[in-house]
Order: sequence, then C-alpha cells, then structure tokens
Amino acid sequence: MKKIIVTIDGPAGAGKSTTARRVAHRLGYLYIDSGAMYRAVTLAALRESTSLDDESLGELANRCDIHMEPGYESQAVFLNGEDVSLAIRQSNVTGSVSQVSAFPRVRRALVQRQRSLGLLGGVVMDGRDIGSVVFPNAEVKVFFTADTEERIKRRLSEAIERGESIAEDEVRQQILGRDKIDSEREESPLVKPAGATEVDTTRLTMDEQVERILELVSQCANF
Repeated sequence: MKKIIVTIDGPAGAGKSTTARRVAHRLGYLYIDSGAMYRAVTLAALRESTSLDDESLGELANRCDIHMEPGYESQAVFLNGEDVSLAIRQSNVTGSVSQVSAFPRVRRALVQRQRSLGLLGGVVMDGRDIGSVVFPNAEVKVFFTADTEERIKRRLSEAIERGESIAEDEVRQQILGRDKIDSEREESPLVKPAGATEVDTTRLTMDEQVERILELVSQCANF
C-alpha cells in the first residue's frame, strides 16, 4: 500500500497540529509540526539576541539542530539537543515567530528540511505553506479555517493549560497580528493551496476533524 503525503494548512488556532498528530497516529505515519520548527528558530534568535535581518536569521536557521520525537497528545521538540517543547510555546516566542518566519532565508532553510522528511511519503505535516509550497503535489491537501473568536478562545485555553498568565486581549492581538503577517508576507504567504479541501473547524470536535481527514485519505485514488 503506497504511503502518501497529507498536508494541513490554516491560520493559528484552527486546530491543525492536534488533528495532524492524531491522523498520523491513526495512519501509522510520521507527523511533522512545521510550526514547531519556526518556533525553535525564533527561540534560538531570542536567546542569542540575533539581529532581525534576513542574512543573520537565515544563517541561524541553517545551523540550528532541530528534531522532534512523536507522541499522540504532544510532540517533543529538541533544539541543539535540549528539549524546548514548553519553551517554544511561551508568549515571547508566540509574539515573535511570525516576524522571524517571514524572512525568506529562514523559510527556505526550513522548507528544504521539511521536503527531505517527506521524500518517501507516509507523512502528515501541518503549517501555513505546506500544501502550497512544501508539498504542492501532495495526494491529500486540507485547509482549516475557524471563526476568529473561536481561535482566540482555543489559544487562550492552551496558554492557561500550560500555566501561563495571559490576558484575552493579548491573545487576540497575537492572533490578529499573526494573521496579518502570515497572509501579507512575500515569501510563502498563507493561502488556500490549489486543490485543497477547506474544512471549517469552528463547530467540529477533534474526533470529527480527524475523521474528515481520514475520509479524504480513504478516497485518495492512490491509497
């Protein structure tokens, strides 16, 4: 049975990562959280006080050793051998990741790594340019959307679960700011990929989101 590539794109808080992780678990595929890779580079940039310019950040992205270890409910992310799974989700990283990830050399460095991970198929990857740039020929491409207030609610809940003290207005500012940067950047902007199936997750449960993806996979002619 041929192993295919499944991509899930969409804005922050649409439910991509958890859904993608569970779909990969059900299929026995590798799950790749592309957003975690950009967050890891952002964390490294903050720690090293790297200049926010294309050349400096591109060089940093190329030398960062980033790898991930799978899990059903969460994924461990390592930066230069250190487990940074919690650190990359903190508000300082969240507030800076869109700015860092907008630089062309950062995106090119990580896109190259992402493509290498999916060469043999059997991959579920989520992000903002996976179906449009990283794997435009993926067999199954999905674009998640959700009501803005619902996305804010989800991100606020996630922050509280991590023990962060953050106001709803700050989360709203982060979400809206990231939407603007992601959709307006010149390099790999957030768009609905050609041929992608759009799924509004506003009123869907996590199980329903997973089943929607698995239905598309089962309908794939090559699967």
